Amino acid sequence: MSPLSLRGESRWRLRAALISVALTVCAVAAPVLAPRGDAPAPPPAVAEQVSAPHHPAAAGDRSVPPARRAVSRPWVRSVLVVSIDGLNPDAITALGPSQAPHLHRLIAEGAATLNARTEFESTQTLPNHTGMVTGRPVSTDIGGHGVTFNEDNGGTVRATAGEKVRSAFSAVHRAGGRTALFASKPKFDFLDRSWPTAIDKYRMEPDNKRLTRLVLRDLRRQRRTFRFVHFSAPDTAGHASSYMSADYLEAVRKTDHRLGRLMGAIDETRRLRRHLLLVVTSDHGGLGTSHADATRRYNYTMPFFVWGRGIEGADLYDLNPQYADPGASRPDYAGAQPIRNGMVANLVTQLLSLKAVPGSRFNTAQDVRVFD
Repeated sequence: MSPLSLRGESRWRLRAALISVALTVCAVAAPVLAPRGDAPAPPPAVAEQVSAPHHPAAAGDRSVPPARRAVSRPWVRSVLVVSIDGLNPDAITALGPSQAPHLHRLIAEGAATLNARTEFESTQTLPNHTGMVTGRPVSTDIGGHGVTFNEDNGGTVRATAGEKVRSAFSAVHRAGGRTALFASKPKFDFLDRSWPTAIDKYRMEPDNKRLTRLVLRDLRRQRRTFRFVHFSAPDTAGHASSYMSADYLEAVRKTDHRLGRLMGAIDETRRLRRHLLLVVTSDHGGLGTSHADATRRYNYTMPFFVWGRGIEGADLYDLNPQYADPGASRPDYAGAQPIRNGMVANLVTQLLSLKAVPGSRFNTAQDVRVFD
């Protein structure tokens, strides 16, 4: 065979090899690029998240291997977060299934724990709710949101932190989703003012009964990607009559009933039953008439539940060995971490298959497993 023929044959073999490699790459990439069944078209933000350590103190330490990635589900199109202000988990136990059937349903059917933690620095309402929606701790020394005050100061999170601060509302809005914030304390005006374009609907209604009706109407009539709901009644009763008092337990019982109405709407509405997941947690616990001391166990301990289609009853710590049940302790941000209410923001983005909230520090690996 002539040298020219050999060169031609070599070119043919090289071309065949390149085609084979290209076909292999396409086959590997196909599951990632293919449409996701009955899920809506993924927004631009849906890309694989580069995992970072999930505790603030080590947020930049790439030497720590990421925990296993949690699995979301392609049919999740909406997340409803309910924060029950001042919910001491002992109240859930004291009331039992007969008086708090819906909270106990969350324990029986959801991914649940009664031993989650607040922000390390604070057991106050506004700092912890700011942490929930931003995924940040309080202290600006470790990239926190800086909200140490507990009343609306007329400013914004950005002004307080001294830098641009994104939230779960921002992440969903930027991806083309619709959002809403329903609150029952005027201090939540601070959060609405901080993300005025990212929060599509904001209602502040102190009457928790009326607030429930507003949320129910929105659930049934509107298609939203992310809703955040705040119920204040237990905290109000705790300050007035002391946490764990008869009046406080009655407020928790009524809040359980209101939560049950929301869960009933989810059960009864096919669209919600098939595509919405519910997250329920709190900003702090309480005992006596105060919850200000962040070193007290009954203040920094609160529940954390995730419930909906595809989730079976399981302990959150059993599902997530990368997080450590803190027992009675109050872990800071170094070392093994407990489940915290500050993980809400990136649990929302994780369940919706979005990237973690930029600048967040909690659950940046988006590895909180809720599906067994």
